Order: sequence, then structure tokens, then C-alpha cells
Amino acid sequence: MNRLCVFCGSNAGHNPIYRAEAEKLGRLLAVLGIELVYGAGNIGLMGAVADACLEAGGTVIGIIPDALMGKEVAGRAVDHRTLTRIEVVDSMHSRKARMAELSDGFIALPGGFGTFEEFCEILTWGQLGFHQKPMGLLNVNGFYDPLLAMFDRAVADGFLRPQNRAMALADTEIESLLSQMLAYEAEPVSKWLKEEKQL
Repeated sequence: MNRLCVFCGSNAGHNPIYRAEAEKLGRLLAVLGIELVYGAGNIGLMGAVADACLEAGGTVIGIIPDALMGKEVAGRAVDHRTLTRIEVVDSMHSRKARMAELSDGFIALPGGFGTFEEFCEILTWGQLGFHQKPMGLLNVNGFYDPLLAMFDRAVADGFLRPQNRAMALADTEIESLLSQMLAYEAEPVSKWLKEEKQL
């Protein structure tokens, strides 16, 4: 993996372990020479992972919709101006498509609706054969236990095939998750969609 896309919260959460793990991931990517691709945020876990990667000498590429440029939350800019590279796109959909295009894999840290949606959408794109890239949940503090249980319930109740459930990698340790992702081989599926504009 040359580039890894990280989905994560624009809030830091109440437990300091969330920020600590985001920073650990950012530093590790820099050490491994893996470029970070993310949503260009300067707040919450988004800012933490990017700052840690930059401070450790890593490369960070941020993708942000024009509508969010110049916005502030609690007096802090939403957009991160000191990134290695920032790309401004026209919509949230374009943001996700561009992050997917640039990246060789995806990790979700804890977050809210946006993080859940981004990770589940990239899983859906993989299920449809639009990409064969590894997708992992960093299950910090058991945060994703309920979501993983929901995936298992979907299999048990016949809404999700076991091979598709297996696409959602998960681990509580960053290094172990990255090892799973490096070893990941996608199940061969017929590609339902031929080009990005069909998504």
C-alpha cells in the first residue's frame, strides 16, 4: 500500500484513547512511508491523525468540498491549510470518489454518521466489484463491536453473504490490522459497474 485512506470523526470523542490511537496511526503511516489520504479536516480525530503524520515527516493529502472551505467549528478552521497537498472538489460525493481513486486501502477510526457512511459505502463498492482494495475497522476500545455484530446478524438473517462479510476486516491493534490489509485478497466477483459515474 502506497496510500491509505482514513475515515474518522470530526470530533475527538470523550475518551483520550481515541485521539491517542489516531495519532499512533498517523505516526506509523509516516514511518512506513505510506501516504495518508483523508477528508482534509483540521478538527477532531481527522486533525489528530493528519497532524501526527505530518509531524513524523509523512505525506498527507486532503480532499475537501468547496462548501467546507473557510468554515470554523469552535473557533478552529475546518480545513487543514498545512497539508502536503489539498484538493478542493465540488461535492461530498466527489470527495469520496477522489479519496477512493487515490488510495490503495481504507481504515475507519471511530467517528459518527459520516464515518459509518463512508466505510459502508466503500464496502458496497467492493461488494459490487468496483475495487479490490482492503477495508478495515480499527476497533479502538470496542467502538465497532456493535457494527460488527450487525454485520454478523445480516449474514445470519440472510441479507449478507459470508464472503462479503469477510471484506470488513477489523482489529483492535493498528499493526495487526495493517498486516491483515497487506495480506488481503478480494473474492473474485463480476464487476457490476464499469465506471465511476455509475455509482
